[in-house]
This record gives sequence, structure tokens and C-alpha cells, in this order.
Amino acid sequence: MAVPWSGFPMAKLVELAKPLSSATYVRMETFLDKSIAPGQKQSWFPWPYVEGLTIAEATNELTFLATGAYGKPIAKQHGAPIRLAVPWKYGFKHIKSIVKVKFVEKQPLNTWQDQASNEYGFYANVNPTVDHPRWSQATERRIGEFLMRKTLMFNGYGDQVASLYSGMDLRKNY
Repeated sequence: MAVPWSGFPMAKLVELAKPLSSATYVRMETFLDKSIAPGQKQSWFPWPYVEGLTIAEATNELTFLATGAYGKPIAKQHGAPIRLAVPWKYGFKHIKSIVKVKFVEKQPLNTWQDQASNEYGFYANVNPTVDHPRWSQATERRIGEFLMRKTLMFNGYGDQVASLYSGMDLRKNY
């Protein structure tokens, strides 16, 4: 979905943190506080939520950390105080309420890979030619529109991000 987020480039955080050259991935973790988030009391979901990107994805000019939406500070339900936004990836990659960021050598196991690896890969790039096991991804409906439209590869950002995945078979659910 297209939301008017405000924030800052994730590349700035990476630059400030100065990760070791051996770090090739960024691992992010959401908050865990069952006293204020009752949904986290459910035993069937493994809190805290974990997500990851490659360093190249994290430092791409389109990747940013959202601190606001619709001209206001980001609301709790939208991921306050800070949320990831990666416009060419599926929404579940946009981890909310980030409280921990680590730079790691090995690809982190994210929550959806752990819970449903046959449905959700690490890279989770928008590819309309690869259906989800339970639904088609060839079309989408934008918020506020009634009619369906064709889903664009990488949500239309192919010119800016396709090079990040050169050599990968994008028909696979990585």
C-alpha cells in the first residue's frame, strides 16, 4: 500500500553504526511487552517479531526508517516509534516498533521464514509472476480504488533495485 511516510534513510543508520566489513545482513527485532501488547500473550506466535535485510538492501536509497505518517508522528498501531519501509518488498517485511538492530554475518531467520517457509522467503520481493501458495499476486487493489490492476515487478521500482538481485532466480521463494 502507498502511505505518505516520513522518516530518514536507513543508510544513515548504517553509516552511523559503522558495522564491521564482515556484516552482510541487518537483523531487526520488534518490542516485546505483553503488559501493553495483549496480542503478544498468544502462545502460537513466537514473539518478538524478527526481520532482516541484506546490507545492500538496507543502504538502498529507497529503504528508510519511518517515524511519521500522514504528516504526524507515527502512531503505535503503525509501528511507533520506528518502522522499516522497503517499498519494493511485501508489507510483512516492514517490521514495526523496532527496538533492536544488529549487523550480522549470516542471513537471519525472520519470523515468517520460521513460521511458514513454504510461503515466505527471506527476500520477499514483489514478483507478480510468482503466486503465493494460496493466492495469485498478479493483480492488486490499491487503497481507495475499486478495480484491480496488474501488480508491477518490485512494485514498480525495478530500475532502482533489480541490480540488488542479479544472478538470483526471482521465480523462487527465497
